[in-house]
Amino acid sequence: MVGQRILQKLKDLKNSLNKIDRTMVEQWVRDLVVVKTFAGLRFQEAILKKGADIKRINSRLSEPHEERRGVDGFIGDIPVSIKPDTYKVKAALPEQIDIKIVYYKKVDDTILPFSLTSSIETKS
Repeated sequence: MVGQRILQKLKDLKNSLNKIDRTMVEQWVRDLVVVKTFAGLRFQEAILKKGADIKRINSRLSEPHEERRGVDGFIGDIPVSIKPDTYKVKAALPEQIDIKIVYYKKVDDTILPFSLTSSIETKS
């Protein structure tokens, strides 16, 4: 019985794979690269600005060489990585981030209040 269900799922998967065409792949890539990446950058900017406003300091997005280290931006001179709240539940992630992480939750086009892995302190 279990073997029969697995075989049926494999047939379903094979059928689905046969339906993938160039148009579907192009739509998927456009959604991933253009829509989601653009939206993600707007969220990062808004979160950095809000964090900086709270601390009454400046913020900025990271430069390419900083992004390679996992830094999405800075609140003052503190590097932060900005992740959706779903990132917390991914237990087996290969990525190691040794900086402060700002978590946010997106509902529709709204960013809900976020939390920090630890408080951000301004340097005196």
